[in-house]
Amino acid sequence: MPSLSIGIVFGGLSPEHEVSIITSLQAAAALDRSRYTPIAVYLAKDGSWYTGSELLDIEAYKDVSALLKKATRVEIVPGLNNRLQLKEISKGSFFTRTPEGWEIDVMFLGLHGGSGENGGMQGLCELLDVPYTGSGVLASSLAMDKVRAKQYCESFEIPVVPSQNVREAQWANREEIWLDQLSSTLGFPLVVKPVRLGSSIGISRVESREKLDFAIEEAFRYDEDVIIEKAIVNLRELNCSVLGDEDTAVASVLEEPVTSGVLTYEDKYMSGDAGEKSTGVKRSATAGGMASQDRLIPAPVSEDVASRVRRLAVQIFQLLGCAGVARIDFLMDDETGAIYFNEINTIPGSLSFYLWKPSGVEFPDLVERLIQIGLSRYASRSNRVRSYDVNLLEERAARGLKGFKS
Repeated sequence: MPSLSIGIVFGGLSPEHEVSIITSLQAAAALDRSRYTPIAVYLAKDGSWYTGSELLDIEAYKDVSALLKKATRVEIVPGLNNRLQLKEISKGSFFTRTPEGWEIDVMFLGLHGGSGENGGMQGLCELLDVPYTGSGVLASSLAMDKVRAKQYCESFEIPVVPSQNVREAQWANREEIWLDQLSSTLGFPLVVKPVRLGSSIGISRVESREKLDFAIEEAFRYDEDVIIEKAIVNLRELNCSVLGDEDTAVASVLEEPVTSGVLTYEDKYMSGDAGEKSTGVKRSATAGGMASQDRLIPAPVSEDVASRVRRLAVQIFQLLGCAGVARIDFLMDDETGAIYFNEINTIPGSLSFYLWKPSGVEFPDLVERLIQIGLSRYASRSNRVRSYDVNLLEERAARGLKGFKS
C-alpha cells in the first residue's frame, strides 16, 4: 500500500507562530513513516509559503533567514483526484529547469491562532477539496471567538463567569464611561483578554480601576474585541481534552496547571526543560511546547468533579461541532465547587498529547487518529450531493433568458 503524503501545515500570520512550529514538528516526528510521508508546509511571517525537509528540523529555526534560503518557496494550487499540489516558485524571472512539485493527500493542520485556527485555513482546504485534520470551518470560527462561544454554550445552560466585551470603536473616546461601567457591574478583580487569541497572549489580571485602562489597551494591541471577565478569587484551573467527532467524542483525564496566577505566554512555553519533579508535577518526555509547562496529571480533584468536567467537555465539543482533538479549559471556584467553561482550543498546543498518555494513547496513536478522523469526515462530505448534473443556463436558453427568475 503506497504511503499517503501528509502536509504538515504550520507557522502562519499569528502571535502564536513559534508555538505552531513546536506543535507541528512534534506531530511530524510522531508520524508512522511506513504509512505516511511528511511534507512541511511552512507559512512564513511575511505570508510566503515554503516546503523542504530542512523545515522539519527544530534546530534550524534558530536562524530563520538562513533556513528560508535553503527551503523552497511554493504556491498552493488545486491538484487532481482530491490532492493538493505545492508548486515551486522561481527565485528569478524564469526557470532554467522544470519547477518541482509536491502532491499532498491530507493537510495536517498545526496552526495556532489567526486564520489558521479561525476557519480560514479549513475553508481553503474545503475549497481545494482536500482532506484535513481537526474541526471544520464553523466550529473553528465559533470556538476561536471567546465571546460568541460562551454565549452559545450559555444558551444551553453551560455555566460561564460574568463578563462583558467591548470593541475598540466603542472604547475610543469613551474610556472613562467604560471604566465606570465595568467597575460597577463586574467589580474587581477582573481578567482582560483579546477575544480571538490563544496561548495566554495579551491577557491580564487587574485588581483596580487604575490598572484596568492599561490592561484593555494592551489587549487591543492583539484584537479589536476584548472580553473582561469577573475573576474567581479561589481559582483552580482544570483542563480536559476531547478526541473524536460529534458522534464518537471521548474525554481525557484532567490536568491542573501549576501557577501562582493567570498563566502567561512565558508560563506556557518558556518554563524549563522536560523531565519530572518529585512533587508530582509532570513534564512531558517530549521537550518543548505545552508539554513543558508544570501541571498535575491527573488533576487532584474528586471523582465527582472529574466526571462533571469531562461531561461538560464532551458536551461543549459536540455543541460546537468540533472534530479531531481539542482542549477545553475550565475554571473552578475552590470555595464553592462551581465549575465554569473558560475557552476551547480546537488546535491545542502539542495537540494535548500529554493528556492522552495516561489512557494509553501515545503521541503516534493520537496523530494516526487525527488523520483517520480527517479522512472519514472528508469521505462523508464527498458522499453528499454537491452539484446537479444539469446546465440550468442551457435549459433556459431554449426558452430565452426573459423571466429567468420566474
